[in-house]
Amino acid sequence: MTKLRDTKSSKHLVYSCKYHVVWCTKYRRKVLSEPIEIRLKEILREVVGEHDAEIIELETMPDHVHLAVSCNPAFGIKRLIGLMKGRSSRLLRQEFPVLKSRLPTLWTHSCFVATVGGAPLSIMKQYIESQKET
Repeated sequence: MTKLRDTKSSKHLVYSCKYHVVWCTKYRRKVLSEPIEIRLKEILREVVGEHDAEIIELETMPDHVHLAVSCNPAFGIKRLIGLMKGRSSRLLRQEFPVLKSRLPTLWTHSCFVATVGGAPLSIMKQYIESQKET
């Protein structure tokens, strides 16, 4: 199970929510090379820092982003992703005009999100089932 030191807290919530997130460029265009990649990482770190979240790991490929992030469930991972994609698209297209000529928007509307860490589902089910017995 989650160790206490891995948890975070807000006013009425203690949590440990970690996510693996992937999203792609529109048409899977390979546009995330330097210096765009460097600026993208700066923007994502800014957004995450403003919303009480934490980047655990971040890597970009030429046509997609991989991110491991911890996020307050009350704020929501979907909301955080929307803010990251929105700001990065707007700023990168302003700062790098080549993106405007190649793409109508920088990102696709979709993304992949999976929770990571914690106990396996089978262990969690056993733990919950055993609570009535104690």
